[in-house]
Amino acid sequence: MAKAKAKAKTKTKSRKQAKKSPRKKQVLKPGFFHGLRTAVYFVDDLDRAKVWYSGILGFKPYFDSPYYVGFNVGGFELGLHPRDDKYPGGIGSSVAYWGVTDAKEAHASLLQLGATAYSPIEDVGGGIKIGAVKDPFGNLLGIIENPSFRAA
Repeated sequence: MAKAKAKAKTKTKSRKQAKKSPRKKQVLKPGFFHGLRTAVYFVDDLDRAKVWYSGILGFKPYFDSPYYVGFNVGGFELGLHPRDDKYPGGIGSSVAYWGVTDAKEAHASLLQLGATAYSPIEDVGGGIKIGAVKDPFGNLLGIIENPSFRAA
């Protein structure tokens, strides 16, 4: 009889403990984001923006093309991109990109965690892959896989 009571008490205790423990839905591994890596500003005149930012930074971009200009500023990237329908520019339209090891995996995981698709992962050259999702609060969250960036 004492064994039955002890067993019942253990079951009750286990159920109480189970109720107290919140269900964890961890899709992203700890340390998944390596840190902020890139801020992109969307501009209506890429050449003019390149000249202006070269002047305030005191150096020329390390990457210069008709569709993107990149500056290495203290180990982080400032990117300039032509405005388009998806990124109209102006206040509130810049995107901060979080460094990840695998952009496709990160994109899929963020969608599973409640983000909404915005820009699919695309290879932009040099082994660099970027994309963006909307967080549940309407903010753009950019992700970047760049083999030149080390994990923080």
